[in-house]
Amino acid sequence: MIFLLLLGVPVALGHLYLWRRLVVDTTRPRSLGRRVGTVAIIGAFLLLMSALVVSRSVSPEQAKFVAWPGFVWLAVLFYLAIALGVAEIPRRILLRRATTAPVPVGAGPGPAEAAEVVPDPSRRLFIARSVAIGSGIAAGGVVGYGMTQALGDPRLLTVPVTLDKLRTSLSGFRIAVVSDIHLGPLLGRSHTERIVRMINEQEADLVAIVGDLVDGTVAELGEAAAPLRDLVSKHGSFFVTGNHEYFSGHEQWIAELDRLGVNPLRNEGLTVAGGIELVGVNDVTGKSYDDAPDFDRAFTGRNRDNPVVLLAHQPVQVSDASSHGVDLQLSGHTHGGQMVPFNFVVPVQQPSVAGLSKVDDTWLYVSRGAGFWGPPVRVGAPPDITMIELRSAG
Repeated sequence: MIFLLLLGVPVALGHLYLWRRLVVDTTRPRSLGRRVGTVAIIGAFLLLMSALVVSRSVSPEQAKFVAWPGFVWLAVLFYLAIALGVAEIPRRILLRRATTAPVPVGAGPGPAEAAEVVPDPSRRLFIARSVAIGSGIAAGGVVGYGMTQALGDPRLLTVPVTLDKLRTSLSGFRIAVVSDIHLGPLLGRSHTERIVRMINEQEADLVAIVGDLVDGTVAELGEAAAPLRDLVSKHGSFFVTGNHEYFSGHEQWIAELDRLGVNPLRNEGLTVAGGIELVGVNDVTGKSYDDAPDFDRAFTGRNRDNPVVLLAHQPVQVSDASSHGVDLQLSGHTHGGQMVPFNFVVPVQQPSVAGLSKVDDTWLYVSRGAGFWGPPVRVGAPPDITMIELRSAG
């Protein structure tokens, strides 16, 4: 309910703004067009709210019928509001000019006592309709492009990272990093199969799935996740929880992934390839589910002469990672902002939006993720699968 309230209020205000600019300003009072437009805006609002509610209360197979149109409309709403907002200044300038010549007012012959500026209704309608059409084309174009990015193949990136402690014999060790797959009403088994195929083609040494695999229970999405059993790498596949796993029954998913051969790391670590300490910690959301991250436990028994690679869903966990001497943290969660301009909002909560950066002595790599949440749209943040190539300093 809190989630729906926080999202529902701005969504309602957004629809009210669109009604004003796209319906009231572009139609004549009491016209059929105004009545139809009003009903359409109300229907769009109800569709979007239904998508938010239904997608969380029924199976993904049922939810997709309202999730697809509802979440696409959410993206259109967002970019329409931006386009109309940007157009406000030129619209007002044009409207001030859209007037007839001053009309004298006053009684009797002689000089006019005052002058009244009378708006030209036809010119005002033309300006409002032109702005509405232009904004609609812009928003539609951005959303259409964003859908091709979100629904297409993730980009395959190669990122070299030099670790001082890495043995020369392990230089070139490759970790396939994928995050935020978000299986659910809009992304299913074929999405998983594509990701598995792309990773396997790279012949990685190790696969790291760093959270937010699913938006639904094992009963609903177990079949969609099943292709993960086909992941192939020299040293295995590993998984840490993201915040969405806790909304989807994390204990059941941990057991299911273990059954599929994807090894969950729950505040624990192991030595791989005879010289790399691989450690995984739970997501910070686990605090509310009696499954909090525990760095002290995770690092118990680790050989500090070896480089430490940490799997942690949220980049913000790098502060704890740095204090525990982690050499490289692999994260996701941010989606790279998913849709511009959200990439400018992410830094309010996270130390990195995407890519490789350094916090104290710890390298931090943040994947943009291979899926999406909400609208099937990515603008300025294409999905990715990353091959982290470890290199020795020697």
